[in-house]
Amino acid sequence: MSMSLRLLAVSAALAFAGAAFAATPQASAAAAPATKPHTAQQQRMVDCNKQATGKKGAERKTFMSTCLKGGSAAAAAAPTAKQAQQEKMKTCNTDATAKGLKGADRKTFMSSCLKGNAATP
Repeated sequence: MSMSLRLLAVSAALAFAGAAFAATPQASAAAAPATKPHTAQQQRMVDCNKQATGKKGAERKTFMSTCLKGGSAAAAAAPTAKQAQQEKMKTCNTDATAKGLKGADRKTFMSSCLKGNAATP
């Protein structure tokens, strides 16, 4: 019976000690962010994020990259070479489908279209 009481007493002591240690870091962690101001980079991130509202995908990524580097919004709005290539690919693919091209004819058409040639097979 005395062994059970000792075990109970040790368990209770550990439980109280654990609760005391667990409560201490949470109180100090909650107070720390409120007193620490943003760094210049963090503030720039907040500002750029507000300006990027409504942008999605590659457009947002390009805008954020330019904005965080300190570039103008006009430079961020210009499409990248990758975006231009993707648009060209979509247009050529739509044209090839509309013409009903398949196989080697489609491949030849896509190649010339992507190079900028308007030749048709």
